[in-house]
Amino acid sequence: MRRRQPEQEQPGQQRGRGLPAAVGALCRALPPRARPAPDTLRRARFDRPQASLDFWRLLYALLKQIHGGKWTESDAIDNQIRFVKSALWYHGYGRPELYRLPSDGSAGSRELLLAFSWLVHRISLLEQLLARNRVKTGDETSVCTCEDALPNSQKSTTEMAPEYGLGDRIDVRYLQWLNGRLRFQWRSLHAQHQEQCKLLHKIHLFTSGSHMDQILGHFSVTETDLVRQPENYKQLLQLLESETMQLEAFLEWKQLEPVYWQWMETVLDNMAEEGNMCESQDAHVEKSGLPKATSRCPWADGLTGQIDRLSRDLTTLRDQLRKLVTHRKAAWCEKVKTREEELQKEAFSAAARKIQESVELKLLDLTSLCAPEKKKMHGSCRLVFRSKHPASKTGFDGCASKEPVSAVSAAEVIRDLQLRKASLGRELKQLQEECRRRLDEIAEGLDRVICIPP
Repeated sequence: MRRRQPEQEQPGQQRGRGLPAAVGALCRALPPRARPAPDTLRRARFDRPQASLDFWRLLYALLKQIHGGKWTESDAIDNQIRFVKSALWYHGYGRPELYRLPSDGSAGSRELLLAFSWLVHRISLLEQLLARNRVKTGDETSVCTCEDALPNSQKSTTEMAPEYGLGDRIDVRYLQWLNGRLRFQWRSLHAQHQEQCKLLHKIHLFTSGSHMDQILGHFSVTETDLVRQPENYKQLLQLLESETMQLEAFLEWKQLEPVYWQWMETVLDNMAEEGNMCESQDAHVEKSGLPKATSRCPWADGLTGQIDRLSRDLTTLRDQLRKLVTHRKAAWCEKVKTREEELQKEAFSAAARKIQESVELKLLDLTSLCAPEKKKMHGSCRLVFRSKHPASKTGFDGCASKEPVSAVSAAEVIRDLQLRKASLGRELKQLQEECRRRLDEIAEGLDRVICIPP
């Protein structure tokens, strides 16, 4: 007898077997405090209302960590939903259906599943959370020498802003109070950061030569605390084990990621089918709701005559209005042309002065632009104290490699930031002058109004 050949599995069967593993790996790769059950994603796939609140809380916890804010599970659900909508709009999420969801979290689990998947793909949600929540055994600082450019996802998204927020009329004194409060908090933060740097310098200086790694040469704050209190190593070991399990889940997720996106394609297809079904039902209701004119009503002829007269009157008024608009437009064009000729001589000197300032600004930045382009730094770097080199006593070690190329001195970073600060200061001054000239032009057009500068 011939042996029966084993049947090959269909792609749908393979995807069905790999989907639970992909969803489970995705959930385990999330932080422990914001780790959903895999069944939550499956319920959201069918738009179950029981999964809506869980998804709102999940997005709230994840986005709070991305934006560096504190959060608790006891926060009011309406505040959580408001924050999630604002954060999604900030990142450029453009589905208006999500912003129409109710503020009590009673519906919309499938829309939230789409938003969660969009964050995973668009802003590399898992990578950001892993980088932000990793266990730091060394002393680190954040360094950024990148240009301040608005991401493409945040351009042309003004019309997608949620409907909540400040009212149309805002008191200027309230804005001034907010500005003063922000300045005070910024100065307090700067003073605290300076105090932290002094303490770090003392620890690095006093423990210099004690580390077994000759590249580092000194202890970090965490290592110094372990030397003073050895019993704390158990807590650090638990954190490291939890992070290791999370990284293993992330590697498993990267292998099974295509299965998840195929599953999300089926979710989108189901939503499109349901949308088409709802449109067809609405069209059927509209057709069935319109009564058929099987017989002539006795008042139909009089009503038709009135409609015809109104239509003729509206046509006449439209023609008259069009002629009036054309006449007014021609008159305004003549006035504008005359005014432009008068202002052309006056505006020439102002335009020349503006061009000269712009050229000076570009010439000042020409040296930095023509210089060989350096690799921009962005992210966290480990602080390493260098006592053997008096020119650069403190350095930034960007990676674990022992090559000296990976180290950047703090003086070099400070010099780059100072150049960037000077460039931004000149640009701010130019914008302030332009704004002042516009305000002067507006004030000249106001009759019987006195403008007093602050």
